[in-house]
Amino acid sequence: MSLSEKFRIETKSPNLYLTGYKGHFVTGRSHTNYYIDITSQKSCLSEAKAVAKALLPNFQLTTMVDTILCLDGSEVIGTCLADMLTRNDFASINSNNKIHILAPEYTASNQLLFRDNIVSMIQNKQVLILAASVVTGHTVRSAMEAIQYYQGSVAGVAAIFGIFSEVDGMPIYSIFNPHDLPDYHSYKSIDCPMCKNGEKIDALLNSYGCSML
Repeated sequence: MSLSEKFRIETKSPNLYLTGYKGHFVTGRSHTNYYIDITSQKSCLSEAKAVAKALLPNFQLTTMVDTILCLDGSEVIGTCLADMLTRNDFASINSNNKIHILAPEYTASNQLLFRDNIVSMIQNKQVLILAASVVTGHTVRSAMEAIQYYQGSVAGVAAIFGIFSEVDGMPIYSIFNPHDLPDYHSYKSIDCPMCKNGEKIDALLNSYGCSML
């Protein structure tokens, strides 16, 4: 099958947009009526730069950052954001700072793991969490717990799309939110009205993308 009902939300920047598909989708922890497709933003440099530029004002003046923890394959965006934060600019408190870019490793039980050679980039460091999307809050919560376990401090959370304004008291700074998709819904599998109505599942989703059924 092929995905249908594609949408695209434009902004003033030609390289900054939100795109995806409407349907019945299943993630590891929820059912949702939208697939937010951020593949291009994660892999195209010009679009990654546009995302980083949009997120920059949330942290440029106020947030010391030693490490950016990149979830959902967002390392290119994280690298662009680190570059912007550390430029020799009086407007950035991270000017000329050294920022590490990390992607987590996961255990079989889906917990975040950092090897011994990586721990020094978390321990006693200010860690900014960068996620592609924050839908259930579980992934961000797990990242926050892992940073604290390895004795680091959570400096902030940034995302392209988020349905929450905060998780466990930590603000979520997202470019797009439910105001952009007012009919966006995420359900526990047992509560999914699409399943109850007998609607077929269109695709399975994870941080790598979608697998159509």
